[in-house]
Amino acid sequence: MAGRYAPKTVLAHLIQRRNQTYSEIVAEFVELGGTITERHLRRLASGERAGTTPQTRRTLQRMFGKPVEELLAPYVAEQAAQVVPAPAASGRITTGNEMEVLDMAASRARAFALAAQSGLGSEAMEQVYDDVRHAAQAYPQRPLPEILGQLVETQDLVFGLLESRQRPENHRQLYFLAGVTGGLLAKASHDLGNPHAALTQARTAFLCADNADHHGLRAWVRGLQSLVSYWAGNPHDSVRYAQLGAGYAEQANSTTSVWLPVSEARAWAALGNPEATRAALERAEEAWNSVRNDDLDDMGGLCTFGRNRQLYYAADALAWLPGEVEQAQRYSSQAVDAYTDQNHPEWAFGDAAGSHAAMAITRIASGELDGAADALAPVLTLPTERRINGVVHSARRVHQALRQSGRAEDARELQEEIEVFTRTPMQTYPR
Repeated sequence: MAGRYAPKTVLAHLIQRRNQTYSEIVAEFVELGGTITERHLRRLASGERAGTTPQTRRTLQRMFGKPVEELLAPYVAEQAAQVVPAPAASGRITTGNEMEVLDMAASRARAFALAAQSGLGSEAMEQVYDDVRHAAQAYPQRPLPEILGQLVETQDLVFGLLESRQRPENHRQLYFLAGVTGGLLAKASHDLGNPHAALTQARTAFLCADNADHHGLRAWVRGLQSLVSYWAGNPHDSVRYAQLGAGYAEQANSTTSVWLPVSEARAWAALGNPEATRAALERAEEAWNSVRNDDLDDMGGLCTFGRNRQLYYAADALAWLPGEVEQAQRYSSQAVDAYTDQNHPEWAFGDAAGSHAAMAITRIASGELDGAADALAPVLTLPTERRINGVVHSARRVHQALRQSGRAEDARELQEEIEVFTRTPMQTYPR
């Protein structure tokens, strides 16, 4: 039975009234199709955490008969009302909701498999791997609001498993998965324009990489730190992080050995150093000769670095340098072509948008204002849920290039379109 402490939230009060333990509440939650850990539920009830996924909000409302905003509100005894938990939905399957029903069933099966074991067995470990792999592969291609909640819950699950008593042989694997989920959340924090939270997640991810003793993961996290610093307007830090990861990448021989030098290249370009930029781009190309995929690359998606992303990064770097217009045009054209096929495994909406922005900048440098507008058009039509931080900054770079071109008045309409676009960045689900 839940302890009779003074409840801090309405949710905690209602759990007390039910005379159930938190594990019993979690079991009922799962039966209704939701997925939640006991640790997550306790943090919600204590008021320590307010973030929930749409699925979690729907299930909590079905269990307790109140919107989640009311459930997580501070509890005031004299205002408490008698609440009869809402009955569970009939589960009737109608045309159009089959996939949602199947997702709920999969979540139920996943939660049962993990809860049914005192120690993490091979099947349960495979399930956790699959959850993290799915998030890594979905991240570059789906809008962040669609996957953020599940990503947060996956991190919470992995942390909870690490904090519980597990077999020693599972610790290294779990730290590896914790590092990956932390890295994905670092990218999510960056995409939402919060570099402080991004670097905090990255530091914890690097700690997990150390505990997993995984060189490829260490190098990958350094790459994320370089990325965050670059877009935050700190190119010196971006260079430093890329160089810090170089030794780990060399030992791993994974695709991070390409990502780190090409990341360093665009930071040097932002600093106006063409020699260092070209040297870093050459190192990135040479690195392909020794690349062999590791288990992090095998995760796919954001966890690996392919040729398409290399083209985009090179175009983004060279677009900074007035003396590299011809090379920048060649790389940006190749990058735009590489991202035309949205069914390609390497397709990523953010990198596709960045490639178009780099092409627009090179066309401005060549005096092709109409061509720049054509290049940027696919970016300016992106829906708000895909206007991540890097995309917005790329559009602002085009605006800056127009101002510096000496022909700003001729491109006034395009500048105004960019200003409207950047005023409405991505928003996540309401909390």
